[in-house]
Amino acid sequence: MERRQFGKTDMQVSVLGFGGAEIGFEKASVDTVARILGDALDAGLNVIDTAECYLQSEELIGEAVSSRRQDFYLFTKCGHPEKPGEGDWRPDSLIRSIERSLKRLRTDRVDLVQLHSCSEDELRKGDVIDAMLRARDRGHARYIGYSGDGPAARFAIESGAFDTLQTSVSIADQEPIELTLPMARQRHMGVIAKRPLANAVWRFAQKPENPYVVPYWERMQKLAYSFVNSDQAEVAATALRFTLAVPGVHTAIVGTSRAGRWLENAAALEAGPLPQAQFDAIRARWRQAAEPGWTGQI
Repeated sequence: MERRQFGKTDMQVSVLGFGGAEIGFEKASVDTVARILGDALDAGLNVIDTAECYLQSEELIGEAVSSRRQDFYLFTKCGHPEKPGEGDWRPDSLIRSIERSLKRLRTDRVDLVQLHSCSEDELRKGDVIDAMLRARDRGHARYIGYSGDGPAARFAIESGAFDTLQTSVSIADQEPIELTLPMARQRHMGVIAKRPLANAVWRFAQKPENPYVVPYWERMQKLAYSFVNSDQAEVAATALRFTLAVPGVHTAIVGTSRAGRWLENAAALEAGPLPQAQFDAIRARWRQAAEPGWTGQI
């Protein structure tokens, strides 16, 4: 699998990474996670990304693949110790959260710890950034990053404190292509694309019941890309190849709780880069149809 230099870090990352949200929220078994990650590592995966608030995700990853720690880069996030949307930005809370993550992941250090969707107001106070720097100085993480979207992500880049940015980049999330990625490239930051499949909302003929999925389903209705009417596997392949063709993106993380799915996504990338004409057509359609409030979701 292709690997890319991850900004100014010393990491060469696989273009397709693994996101740990689904295995936590969908309550995957340890055996399932061990099979998913074992097969993926054998196929060239070297990026595993999770967060403290993805229920049992950290514990599952720690139990399943800590014995292969030297085979992959391990990323996690802090700031929502209970669940997404309920942030706790007290510096001591952040440090305790990171220390808990290390225990759950069965490691003494992660390669990257990321501030998870912290608001611009909190970032401007400076305390959360100081806590992240303290965690790095203590050896809890080799690098620190920011995970989020919109103006907060832009301020995180401008602060100069972070080594990496994780942000939403997909056929239904293109705001960062102009708002943040050019600056991140200029500052040689590693960039992780989250949600590159836009929750695969083309699976649903009707509006889905899951409120987490609905915003992307509604966006895709308005974008009305012609290629979405093709085979679902081909749509997913196009979506992934689009994200990885965006200048500045180094790795795209895709989560799954189904054995074999990560390998299917990896196989889709064997077709090579998305043709420039198709990339340009997707960008043009976004400019025509996208609404101002279409920022990435937490």
